[in-house]
Amino acid sequence: MSAGAAGRPRPPGGAKRRRVLEAASAAHDPLYAAYVLILVLGFRRGEVLGLTWENVNLDAGEITVQMQLQRINRRLGHDETKTEASSATLPLPEICIAALRRRQKERELAKQAAGELWSDSDFVFTTRYGTPFEPRNFNRRFVDRSARAGVRQIRLHDTRHTCGSLLAALNVHPRVAMQILRHSKIAVTMEVYTHVPSEATRRALRKLGKHLGKQDPE
Repeated sequence: MSAGAAGRPRPPGGAKRRRVLEAASAAHDPLYAAYVLILVLGFRRGEVLGLTWENVNLDAGEITVQMQLQRINRRLGHDETKTEASSATLPLPEICIAALRRRQKERELAKQAAGELWSDSDFVFTTRYGTPFEPRNFNRRFVDRSARAGVRQIRLHDTRHTCGSLLAALNVHPRVAMQILRHSKIAVTMEVYTHVPSEATRRALRKLGKHLGKQDPE
């Protein structure tokens, strides 16, 4: 779709998102797995920051979207999602499983480094001291990571509408992608899947997914 279609800007392409993920992985960014969930599965910011380990089952390859973390009227609240697919249990592509296993190891290292300063919680993504991650700070970190990857502005708001192309690149079946993206109609998913990524993008993502499972955070 062109930049002028429906009056909306062209969404960020698969190559840009891949570069952000590769750069975050190489830098051992502690928010790497968060970027994967946003760019590959279309998680909203509040959903990824509100994710708890209780809702992650890596052995079964599933993740449940149930809670969200938001700052409203100066209060940081952890509440149930208010979307059409709240409490949806989604299948996890291999790249997501590898990233979340890596996050588990990083969390243990951060806990050891913080010592008595660590604030224990079940949140998947936290500060270095275990406290919930401030939504505005997450935005800043994402913008900074994109810039470091040499990618021009990717807005978090746009990522959900375009992550289907990465699922297509990972050869995820459209029916599974429909469930992951929480579309009510398969036609919506297929519209996304018509923008098939190049074979180079497919190969790069498969390579990245395999590489992730072999890495340990430094």
